[in-house]
Amino acid sequence: MKKIWFAGGCFWGVEAYFRQLSGVLNTTVGYGQGSKDRPTYELVCTGMTGHAEVCEVTYEEKIISLQKLLEHFFRIIDPTTLNRQGPDEGTQYRTGIYYESEADRKVIIDFIDKMKPHYAAPIVVEVEPVGRFFPAEDYHQRYLEKTPGGYCHINLSLAKPDERK
Repeated sequence: MKKIWFAGGCFWGVEAYFRQLSGVLNTTVGYGQGSKDRPTYELVCTGMTGHAEVCEVTYEEKIISLQKLLEHFFRIIDPTTLNRQGPDEGTQYRTGIYYESEADRKVIIDFIDKMKPHYAAPIVVEVEPVGRFFPAEDYHQRYLEKTPGGYCHINLSLAKPDERK
């Protein structure tokens, strides 16, 4: 099992998207890369903590590779927009990929380098070692499963049927 952390705007949709993929074993939404211990949603929304809304993805690399997860991530984000995805705006909605190992960093950087020619504007996805990650409040976990028809800026059908659990 391996882990990778994605920030792609509101974490509800990022989690719902990745949960449907074969090889993804678990997801946890939370707050990452900020300065405050155990931040709350309300604090993060002030933009003063430096946290991003992040989805931790635990996956089985024999079933789905980091490369494939990155392809999926780029399907659901606009990597050229700074501090905004869909209608959500603020530093907490920035895009980012946070990793544990140097090997993963290399895969991420190589992937982004290959993606650059496909965009007219610069890619502004933050790529950093995972900092402190704090799981969000329980009501945020699997929010879209608990709240059918809940808000989501991500088109969850972008995962092809053969990629789903």
